Amino acid sequence: MINTTLFNTTLFNRITFNKFIVTLTVLLGSLAPAGSAQAQRASLYQQQTATPLTLEHNSWLYVAMPPVREIQLNDLVTIIVNQAQSSVSEGEVQRITQSNIDARLRDWVELQGFGIKLAPQTAGDPRARGSLDGQLRTNAEIETASQIQFKVTARVVDVRPNGNLVLEAHSAVRDNDEVWEASLSGIVRREDIMPDNTVRSEKIAELSVHKRETGHVNDAYRRGWALKLYDKFKPF
Repeated sequence: MINTTLFNTTLFNRITFNKFIVTLTVLLGSLAPAGSAQAQRASLYQQQTATPLTLEHNSWLYVAMPPVREIQLNDLVTIIVNQAQSSVSEGEVQRITQSNIDARLRDWVELQGFGIKLAPQTAGDPRARGSLDGQLRTNAEIETASQIQFKVTARVVDVRPNGNLVLEAHSAVRDNDEVWEASLSGIVRREDIMPDNTVRSEKIAELSVHKRETGHVNDAYRRGWALKLYDKFKPF
């Protein structure tokens, strides 16, 4: 009669031993150095090929970035100009001056032949007295804010040896008697240009922006030459 307990124990030990061998084989295979030669085995663990864990190979939502377009000489780049500046300045000057003058001429000389002698002052010693008082107090406070915002398409006029691009743009818009002119120049890195072929003005080095308008609107608030001259020299 077969001993059932002994048979079950032996079977359990064999199954446990086989699991241990499989686990040990997997661990040794994972610790093996890359490129080491391994014999072909029937184990399913050895047939799996290890791939790097990257978004490209493991994410269903991954979208590859478009290739970077090579920008060359005379290519066009759209510049988004958004320059804002503000400044606050305060000043106070207070100056008080006081001067007193008391001058008296006690002695004088006169010529006599080839000599010099003391001249008598029959009318007394000439004397001058005076005082000068002055007070100046000035308070000044200025707060300015300006913003310029527009878009302009620039042309690549030069490519520096390090790959930086020199941009230059000119635009003029005329509406009846109103004329808006803008010009821009600067240097930008290739990597600062976005995929939609635009670049922001704060990314441009040596930025130079000139914007001018002429017409009825500008004539309404611009200063005349006499007022400019008066404001420059401030005679009073």
